[in-house]
Amino acid sequence: MVDHVSPLVGADWLLANLKAPDLRVVDATWYLDGPNRAKTAKEEFDEAHIPDAVFFDIDIIKDGDTDLPHMLPSPVAFTSRVKKLGLGDGNRVVVYDRNRFMASARVWWMFRAMGVEDVYVLDGGLSAWTAAGGELTDDLTVPFERHFTPRVRADLIKDLGQMQRAINRGSHTVLDARPGGRFTGQAPEPREGLRSGHMPGARNVTAGDLVTEDGFLKAPDALARQVGSIERPVITTCGSGVTASILALALGVLGRDDVAVYDGSWSEWGATEDCPVETGPGAAGPAIVGPTSTGHGGE
Repeated sequence: MVDHVSPLVGADWLLANLKAPDLRVVDATWYLDGPNRAKTAKEEFDEAHIPDAVFFDIDIIKDGDTDLPHMLPSPVAFTSRVKKLGLGDGNRVVVYDRNRFMASARVWWMFRAMGVEDVYVLDGGLSAWTAAGGELTDDLTVPFERHFTPRVRADLIKDLGQMQRAINRGSHTVLDARPGGRFTGQAPEPREGLRSGHMPGARNVTAGDLVTEDGFLKAPDALARQVGSIERPVITTCGSGVTASILALALGVLGRDDVAVYDGSWSEWGATEDCPVETGPGAAGPAIVGPTSTGHGGE
């Protein structure tokens, strides 16, 4: 077992435990503009990755029965994919990426939603690994298929109907990870057909503002100031459920392991005509971010 309850592990810890027989390492790097980059995340992985790591693509391991982007697959589909990556019962899983928790936090949440408890994120990602003296390889691991038993954590997953009820009842604190301009309605959404603005009662906590310039999650006291006071159950949301998972990860560092992610996020809410949309600063709180905020695109 990892010797702390944090969802994060450091590069030094991974260096010391990399050869443990029950440990599995997953590269979850994902780029919003993947096909338009000089190299895809998978091509970068093929060229250099942490030894024995496998590549997890959120655009492949997804629900194939919806047009919404990289939605959580069914337990059967998830099981079919991950066991072929050699990820299964009895494993400890450490997930990393190359770009500030995109999408290591998402994959961490996916495993947790499927009932995996021993899943962690490498703080600082691949750059922290190399800075700590970790080696990279271009050798591709051929994993042995391993049995995986899903135990779905429905409390960590919210769908449209559940989100509508939560908004109508005011039963949850809703934290939106998108940049401030999109949240307030001053900036357009990157996907066609989506209205700008936010869910009634939501609070803006831009995911990029939780991450240091060198790619680590900020210290717990800084995270707590950014998130602000929370007295109700929490649902995080963003553009498509990716950076919402960074908020869930940050709250996990603060001891909140019960945070749900609205999987459809704004890709679903903003396209659904009977879902109300508000503009302006949103719910009061210290985490309101201005329209010029930079960082993650709120996917």
